[in-house]
Amino acid sequence: MLFSIQLKRSLTTSLHPKIVSRDELQQRVANWRRAGDRITLANGVFAVLHVGHVRYLRAARELGGKLIVAVNADTSVRGLKGEGRPVMPAEERAEILASLADVDAVVVFPENDVRAIIREIRPDFHAKGTDYTVESVPERDEVEACGGRVVIVGDPKNHSATEIIRARSRLGPRKS
Repeated sequence: MLFSIQLKRSLTTSLHPKIVSRDELQQRVANWRRAGDRITLANGVFAVLHVGHVRYLRAARELGGKLIVAVNADTSVRGLKGEGRPVMPAEERAEILASLADVDAVVVFPENDVRAIIREIRPDFHAKGTDYTVESVPERDEVEACGGRVVIVGDPKNHSATEIIRARSRLGPRKS
């Protein structure tokens, strides 16, 4: 019985201490700011976590302070990437990200971009991967209007969840 309860808890994202609602996120950010911490926001689909994601998040963390990762909800992923995506539900993607030591909080968001979250938490830094330039970040104006700065971090973009998914689909189903 105890194993059953523990298993249910491990599958319930709201019980993971790093996965928070938007309201909880705002409260945590307020507490962190009172403690003198800077806030860094990173975001993405994180369809299939790969080494490029890990390096991006580690570099974002190195900006200092607390690292918040905003994960696109399933509906926004379908709108951005097309039918058949995501290959993994948002709750699972969030749980994997929350397990990383570099990450302090994870929030799932339904919008196509993070402008609303930027307005809600006013991050000091908005970290984006090297597939962007500061000028091409869609939320740049919002970040700057809130007093933050866009920073490009991570290694060169030579890892792609989309390519991993394509390669896997060409291989066909795994044999038992």
